[in-house]
Amino acid sequence: MSLAAVAEGARRQAVRTAARVLPYVPDSWVFAALRKWVDAIPYEQGRVFTRRLISAAKELLKRVSPNCRKRIVENFAINNYFLGVPRRRAFRAELGADAPYVIAISPTMRCNLRCAGCYAGDYSKAQNMSHELFARVIGEARDLGVYFITLSGGECFLRDDLLGIFRTFSDCYFQVFTNGTLIGDAMAAALADVGNVMPAVSVEGFEAETDARRGKGTFARVLRAMAALRREGVPFAFSATATRQNNDLLVSDEFVDFWAAQGCFFGWYFNYVPIGLRPDPDLMPTPEQRVHRIRRLAELRRTRQIPLADFWNDGPLVGGCMAGGKYCLHINSLGDVEPCVFAHFAVDNLRDKPLKEALNSAFFREIRARQPFHANHLRACMITDNPAVLRELVAKTGAHPTHENADTLLRSLAPQLDRYAARYGRLADETWKTYRGLDSDGARG
Repeated sequence: MSLAAVAEGARRQAVRTAARVLPYVPDSWVFAALRKWVDAIPYEQGRVFTRRLISAAKELLKRVSPNCRKRIVENFAINNYFLGVPRRRAFRAELGADAPYVIAISPTMRCNLRCAGCYAGDYSKAQNMSHELFARVIGEARDLGVYFITLSGGECFLRDDLLGIFRTFSDCYFQVFTNGTLIGDAMAAALADVGNVMPAVSVEGFEAETDARRGKGTFARVLRAMAALRREGVPFAFSATATRQNNDLLVSDEFVDFWAAQGCFFGWYFNYVPIGLRPDPDLMPTPEQRVHRIRRLAELRRTRQIPLADFWNDGPLVGGCMAGGKYCLHINSLGDVEPCVFAHFAVDNLRDKPLKEALNSAFFREIRARQPFHANHLRACMITDNPAVLRELVAKTGAHPTHENADTLLRSLAPQLDRYAARYGRLADETWKTYRGLDSDGARG
């Protein structure tokens, strides 16, 4: 055995030992040890979020099943670093671009629900991604150093081969966005057995809001799913889509406390985007509501233990838009390679070429060259905050819509999106001036 292999084995064992001890070490000791790294994060919101994540992860390691704990440590702390970082560096050295940290895949667009305004509602339901392509994409991502895979859809748990995929790629970690209705006792036990999956269950608020959008009885089924996952020691999160109707509820103390009490490790927030099933710009949270969400999340991060992340409003934490390979991209059920799950345009399909080649397409190169799309990272999105950028990128690179009506964003909805972006931009610029002040005093300014 080579000296390098011995050294890597020693490092891996050190991480495993640290993971067994870490949950019982006081937070203050951990934060002191990581102070230099945390203090280097440029915004206080990022530092608060990081401390919350570390603290929550310590508690999570105490309550999950032994197998789930093992996979979190092995796949996140070991594989993602010792195997992933050198491969991502090699990719950058070869192509001059960062390999993504996470890849989103929608292996099916079929769903057992039909939610109003679903972003995926206009994709074809007739074709699943083949098992061969599904496995190939994950394998190619892993070869590039990507060990964290997000699955979306459609409803992924409709696929018969899903558990087999988790077992085949036991060295990767999967976050699965799901409506939760297909997770019962047997599925929860199976997820505990594979150990490398964290479901993110969609909710719209409480029972009235969730059932109104997702169908009567959905809320009760979500609670049953979370109870089953909790009993089996499987980590899970909530995922909430903010609309004009529920935006303020989603950032209320009552909402966050309720889902934290169900055992959610993490909370995701998304903005409604007028794409998919019957797109309606009037469902988008108003610019004022988005600013309210920014300020409320600042306060919630200060006062609540559950880590909360906002896919639309946390641009400052990741340097702006993450699409197009900088941090993530999306492969839909037909194999089209899209910049993100909400930007339904592509130039490449993985049935025709490898992932590595698609990541270096002219479309993605142009996206990365234009990022960040605005100096104000609260105005990060090229769909809702900088819609002219999306139109320019599609026109310049010849990207095509990946389903019928996807290009309504560029045509009939363009005037409304431009007005929205201008109005939100004025408010976001005022908020940006005081963003660094959204810290220990909560949402001030």
